[in-house]
This record gives sequence, structure tokens and C-alpha cells, in this order.
Amino acid sequence: MKDFRKWFIWLLLMDAAVFIAGFIVRYLSGVVFPFSYLAVPALSFTFITVVILLVFFTGLKKDQAARTMHILVAISLKLLLELVLALVWFFIAKKTSLTSLFLFFVLYLPFTVFATFAMFNTLKTKSL
Repeated sequence: MKDFRKWFIWLLLMDAAVFIAGFIVRYLSGVVFPFSYLAVPALSFTFITVVILLVFFTGLKKDQAARTMHILVAISLKLLLELVLALVWFFIAKKTSLTSLFLFFVLYLPFTVFATFAMFNTLKTKSL
């Protein structure tokens, strides 16, 4: 769990950087969007990333077959949870403006890159 704590701290730092960058863009560019357009997807992506990292790092303690299955479940769960988030955000909450669409996908990218980077760096030192 030492690796999970390290990546969790990095995730919180990235989340703080996302909020700071959102406020800077909001005030310097003149693009006006409510705080919830930034906070809800960012915190949702953070929650999804924490869940998949928990599944991933729990699987690293298992034997080889279970380890592979946990990695596949973590990746599949990430896709499924982000599809559900997109469904809720765009169709149920009706956040279909260009600003909310742009913010959603701009937030999707760093959290996906972060999760992929964390998995690849961990797997670089541990074998499947």
C-alpha cells in the first residue's frame, strides 16, 4: 500500500493543480463558467481514479492470474465509470454547453494520463 499512498498524494496534488489552473483560466481568459462546471467533474474523475488505483494495487498483492485479472478489471472499471459519468453529466444534468463539454474532456485527459502513468510505472518494477 506504500505505492498507493504515493500515487494518491500525487493525485491530490494534480487535483489541486487542476483547480488552480481552472481559476487562472477563468479569471485571465474571460471565459465565465460556474464553479460546479469544474468541481463536479474534477472530483468525480478523482474518485474514479482512486477506485481504479485501489483495485490495481490490491491486485498486485495477489498471485499472477489474479494480478492480471485485477489489472483488467481496473481498466474496464475506469472505462465503465467514466461512461456513466459522461451519461450523467451530459444527459441527466443537461450540461451540454460548449464550455462544459470542453471542460469535461480537458479534465478527462489528465486523469486518464495520470492513471495510465501510475499503472505503467508500477508495472515497470513489478512483473505480471
